[in-house]
Amino acid sequence: MKVLVINCGSSSLKYQVLDMTNETLLAKGLVERIGMAGSVLKHEKTNVEEKFIQETPMKDHKDAIANVMNAITDSIYGVVKSMDEIGAVGHRVVHAGEKYATSVVIDNKVIAALEECVELAPLHNPPNLLGIAACQELMPGTPEVAVFDTAFHQTMPPESYIYAIPYEYYTKYGIRRYGFHGTSHKYVAERAADMLGVNIADLKLITCHLGNGASVSAIKRGKCIDTSMGFTPLAGLAMGTRAGSIDPAIISFIADKEDLTADEVLGILNKKSGMLGISGISSDFRDIADAIADGNVRAELALKVFAHRVRYYIGAYIAEMNGVDAIVFTAGVGENDVDTRDVICSELGNLGIKLDLVKNKVRGKETVISRDDSKVAILLIPTNEELVIARDTYELTK
Repeated sequence: MKVLVINCGSSSLKYQVLDMTNETLLAKGLVERIGMAGSVLKHEKTNVEEKFIQETPMKDHKDAIANVMNAITDSIYGVVKSMDEIGAVGHRVVHAGEKYATSVVIDNKVIAALEECVELAPLHNPPNLLGIAACQELMPGTPEVAVFDTAFHQTMPPESYIYAIPYEYYTKYGIRRYGFHGTSHKYVAERAADMLGVNIADLKLITCHLGNGASVSAIKRGKCIDTSMGFTPLAGLAMGTRAGSIDPAIISFIADKEDLTADEVLGILNKKSGMLGISGISSDFRDIADAIADGNVRAELALKVFAHRVRYYIGAYIAEMNGVDAIVFTAGVGENDVDTRDVICSELGNLGIKLDLVKNKVRGKETVISRDDSKVAILLIPTNEELVIARDTYELTK
């Protein structure tokens, strides 16, 4: 079976086509500036160096998906002769609240549930729903599956997800910690077990998804028991542009001092804080590294703050699980930033976590980077959320 994986953003769309008989990636692509001037589709066929790039007006997600279908059936760059060869479509959906703890075949009941969760993810669920509706219209009869960012974290116990606020806010409005990046944490945890040759049910893992958005999860016997993000992806680590967890009284304090609304302050905490806010330079860790090399003190402070937060959660989760067998680094920064991994691990030696500085000089490769005498394995595992989505889609529809 061939599966089309769709990941819709507000003005963008990422996609992959995979042959699930052997889990082979056939093609992938990106549509940008949907509903804006300069809409463009960039399509790559596996083992073909030349990219197919098409600039054409795309007023909505339906137009975008129609162009994706044209690209994957193209006589030169395509990978199927017709869309009839696509057995199912898997959608990345950010938020399902407490409604679904696993992936699910999409029907009217599922769509209604996702619409109810829009207020929990106002930036993400609406475009996810638009992508589903477009595929239903353009590919009638093709089964579709929703794979949720929050689902993997639904195994957290109440003491991990309940906030210490009046309990009725949880029962009335669903205010609790949900966690995100679930498909990534799930994938790298399963790969870690394979790499170590140990049943995941016998492992205690800490997975560090470190990119422009970043989160850390504690995974005990294959189940997530805690994660750093919360009610929204703003909580937890300092990130590219997000502040991470702060004293909530800061919001009203800044609002009063700067004559801003609470929403305007939240906009600052989401888009102008984190590495960008501290360094004053960029949210990109590569730019931060260049600035550090030039002696920029604020850039160095930004990296130290980021590493401090990651170590904070590693230490907390070791205590929560009463030990750890392996720590996994993944996502753009975790997979590729040698120096950041070094700074994070440099102060963890007394916990039996020892990074091999030679093995660590690697980017984007699945490998072990801990010293031979380290009591805790340190693994680098490139994430593959699309493969998780495709696997779940295949299993539910084959």
